[in-house]
Amino acid sequence: MTGVLPSQTIATMLESGEIIANPAPVEGQVQPASLDLRLGTVAYRVRASFLAGADRTVADRLDEFEMHRIDLTEGAVLEKGCVYVVPLMESLALPPEVNAVANAKSSTGRLDLLTRTITDGGAEFDRIPTGYTGPLYAEICPRSFSVLVRPGMRLNQIRFRNGQSILSDADLSVLHDRSPLVDGEAVIDDGLGFSVDLKPASGTLVGYRAKPHTGVIDLDNIGHYDPAEYWEEVRSHDGQIILDPGAFYILVSREAVHIPPAYAAEMAPYLAMVGEFRVHYAGFFDPGFGHDAAGGTGSRGVLEVRCHEAPFVLEHGQVVGRLVYERMADVPEQLYGSGIASNYQGQGLKLSKHFKTP
Repeated sequence: MTGVLPSQTIATMLESGEIIANPAPVEGQVQPASLDLRLGTVAYRVRASFLAGADRTVADRLDEFEMHRIDLTEGAVLEKGCVYVVPLMESLALPPEVNAVANAKSSTGRLDLLTRTITDGGAEFDRIPTGYTGPLYAEICPRSFSVLVRPGMRLNQIRFRNGQSILSDADLSVLHDRSPLVDGEAVIDDGLGFSVDLKPASGTLVGYRAKPHTGVIDLDNIGHYDPAEYWEEVRSHDGQIILDPGAFYILVSREAVHIPPAYAAEMAPYLAMVGEFRVHYAGFFDPGFGHDAAGGTGSRGVLEVRCHEAPFVLEHGQVVGRLVYERMADVPEQLYGSGIASNYQGQGLKLSKHFKTP
């Protein structure tokens, strides 16, 4: 059972008390290779982001950094530029051989909601050590849009592992030969590299840039908002764009990605030396994403890009990130996009599910 634990094992962990959910889990919370985590009933506005640190609890640190508490029961706005800590409805009592890693959900990332998981005694964001027993918290910092949240909303997710089963470059090459992972040439170097598409097959629209002054987004409103009120279109006539410092962009990969059913993948950062920008590095790709076994024909990776100190020219085909593939401990009983509400199967350039389709 070495590898990423599938949906059926996560369900067993919920039944056995290795994952504690209070209240009980809801339909759709268990995903093919992860568990969605739910916001609790209170948010703590804090002075700064923090980690608990060795032998400290998050509750201890909240006593230090709390500014005020916000009751989420009737819904409350988390304001752009502020930092909040929200206790989650899930907690853990992991067995000694199981560790976990958490990530923002795709829709969360596409709204530029920096959402990370913190734990008692934690020295890293989003990393939960083997055998961890204790509560889970979400640290939330809205960076482009203020958002309205309620208890039970699912902004981040957690993936469980028994041991490590990351594929080496040699194994990745063998897998690609057997079951193509991208629709073109595979760039394999410490994972599967992917590049940015700035020469679309038709038209000149290559992405979106978040507007600096917008209204609140209610995260329960699906297909509700006019993209033009929140985003500026980014167009290119020559296969390049200039990224503005501090701006947030939605772009798309040139490659269509496939995740075979017996594997999972995670987006990882590329070398910082390639430019003054960063692609969102906390993305889970579930078994079946873009794969024909789950009704897919390849799905592009949406790139959530933030430019840093200096304007930077981004060019078509430039490698901007990599996918790290892992073996599943078992094939999930339910694949991404196959009979479940998977919002981004077969996607191209696409905003979060909260916006109307242009």
